[in-house]
Amino acid sequence: MTSRLQSRFYVIVLIFPCLLLSASSMDGAAVSNDRPRALDPGDCAFPALGAPHARKVEVAWNRYYDHAGLGAILARLHEAFPDLTALYSIGKSTEGRDLWCLEVTARRVGDPKRKPGMYIDGNIHGNEVQAGEVIAYTAWYLCHQYGRLDRVTSLLDDYIFYLVPTTNPDGRDFWLCNSNGAVSSRTGSTPTDNDRDGVADEDDCEDLNGDGVVTQMRIKDPHGRFKRHPDYPEYLMIRAKPDEAGEYTLLGWEGIDNDGDGRVNEDGRGGYDMNRNWPYDWQPTYIQYGAKEYPLSQPETRAVVRFVLVHPNIAAAQCYHNSGAMILRGPGHEGGAMKNADERLLEIIGQRGERILPYYRSIISWKDLYPTWGDEDTWLYAARGVLAYTNELWTPRNLYKDTRPPSDEDEAEFVKHVLLGDGLVAWREYDHPTYGRIEIGGSKKEWGRTPPSFLLEEELHRNMAFSLYHAGTMPLLRIGDLSVESLGGNLFKIWVTIENQRMMPTRTAQDIDHDISPPDIVSLKGDGVKVLSSGRVTDRFFKRVAAVECRPERVELNTIDGLAAERVQFIL
Repeated sequence: MTSRLQSRFYVIVLIFPCLLLSASSMDGAAVSNDRPRALDPGDCAFPALGAPHARKVEVAWNRYYDHAGLGAILARLHEAFPDLTALYSIGKSTEGRDLWCLEVTARRVGDPKRKPGMYIDGNIHGNEVQAGEVIAYTAWYLCHQYGRLDRVTSLLDDYIFYLVPTTNPDGRDFWLCNSNGAVSSRTGSTPTDNDRDGVADEDDCEDLNGDGVVTQMRIKDPHGRFKRHPDYPEYLMIRAKPDEAGEYTLLGWEGIDNDGDGRVNEDGRGGYDMNRNWPYDWQPTYIQYGAKEYPLSQPETRAVVRFVLVHPNIAAAQCYHNSGAMILRGPGHEGGAMKNADERLLEIIGQRGERILPYYRSIISWKDLYPTWGDEDTWLYAARGVLAYTNELWTPRNLYKDTRPPSDEDEAEFVKHVLLGDGLVAWREYDHPTYGRIEIGGSKKEWGRTPPSFLLEEELHRNMAFSLYHAGTMPLLRIGDLSVESLGGNLFKIWVTIENQRMMPTRTAQDIDHDISPPDIVSLKGDGVKVLSSGRVTDRFFKRVAAVECRPERVELNTIDGLAAERVQFIL
């Protein structure tokens, strides 16, 4: 015990003079006036894993862009990568904005029109903005990583991506550029008379106190059922217990009774749901709210349908929304279209998505969420045989990287200590023309449904990675074994094996059952070649063949299953 104390004493004695010496030596030291050179930091940067190295197009992925900004990103990518991209509009929105599409593929490798296609769109709900950034990031990443990462190179050599960052640019710009709440501007911009008073869009929410955001209203009320949170009284409201008095009544989003009908905010801008306007299993508004008067009544949904119909090579699709961290697959309602074989494949792909996207759940829309009619992913699958998902971006679980959903208190703590107050608005008094003295406050529109800046890029990259995995399951055909047997007399028998090297069949079960696309065709052509007989080999061991009755130069195959092969015989 004594020796340990003594050794500690000696250490202190030895170090202390050094500290004194260091301090005394600094007294007369001159302060340097040198400064680092004001170089472009990008010229001295080294990318972290997963990031492109040489970047022709620099984009900050910790923010959100309006429609013009997203278009500028696509335009710069097209300008920088002309051999990988094509940029065009697939249609116009209600207000005349272009629905931009960027094709991304290795244009010098194969015929782009004959490659299996992956269609990705998002932001059909105007307030679900990060969907646009996911798709723009996907385009940016694919372009920069082609020729550097083998998997990206293979994807663009073998497939084509159709990337439409926003199918509701009107709603997007209105939400980003104006005062809104988290759930406002979900709709498009076609005026709609939701309160049936003969006037459309006359009573929307408003930024009453001019602070730039639309938050909640509350009024002091001894009979109210809400009270201030004891730990976060400046932000949070909690429901009073059944046996205790409350302090406030909540009045909803900021707004006034603009049309004098005794209601507030009952007829806002638009007021319909474009993701209930698709032509498969469409239902009128008394069954499906927001469906509009008839399917494809909106120019945005019509544009997407036209585009998909003229691109029969589209085999897979993802439609990005927010929020809730869900990988949704159809059907939208019980009894809707879904074949067992296709459901199993969607389940397998979704399970991989759960690994790529922590805290996300791969679930069935009607069974695990709620039933819908006339939605986009159901139309893509049921009418086109395309394996499609709806991805609900972002989960508050990412705030603390916890499998447990954060409580309101957890979220308030995050705002206070991590965002340093940016996210919630403290309650402030306001004189309302109808309610009198009220208070306005609560969460900003960005809070809850979209990631904070420093978590946004992770959300973009992980969701892109899932999209690329999904794309990588699309069919990829290669010629396998090929053998020739001479039959004498200038006759020959040829066997050829067509392999599908990926998990997805060339035609889904839904496609086959409804004869959506034509069957696969294996044909044999050549100068001076006359095919006498052909057929699909049904048993390669006993060489049984299902003969073609007409036009023997071509053999029809109903489909080529995933990770399987078909063998065809020709006699010529």
